[in-house]
Amino acid sequence: MAQAGCTLCATEGGIPVFRCAQFRVIRAEEAGFPAFYRLIWHAHVAEFSDLSPAERSLCMEAVACLEIELRRALQPTKINLAALGNMVPHLHWHVIARFDWDTHFPAPVWAPAVREADAPALAAVTQQLLALDDAIVRSLAAMPKAM
Repeated sequence: MAQAGCTLCATEGGIPVFRCAQFRVIRAEEAGFPAFYRLIWHAHVAEFSDLSPAERSLCMEAVACLEIELRRALQPTKINLAALGNMVPHLHWHVIARFDWDTHFPAPVWAPAVREADAPALAAVTQQLLALDDAIVRSLAAMPKAM
């Protein structure tokens, strides 16, 4: 059910972390935001309400698993969740660990920066990403996928 011209149908959309029959999780390559993940639904649908009730439940449980693992591993100031789809109308959720030292905090990651990057803090988070990816895989693999 891929759609021609859709970047999320044609590409992984970032660094692959997890894949199952219904969705994949990638780590986005967003400068200054190392713990920026996306859950991307495989089927090309534009809106969350395009999913069946069981699919919606599975999707939100997976988003919650991502949030839990980011909080557990990184103790961020806040987790941002977003499903905008304005630029890419293919259902995907942004799950972003935010820190009070990041360049845009407390504004959204898409707003203008309000401070310079904290290189040591960024490096400390970046060093934890492979272990975090492994924890995400374990958590999502343990979810019931029956629909």
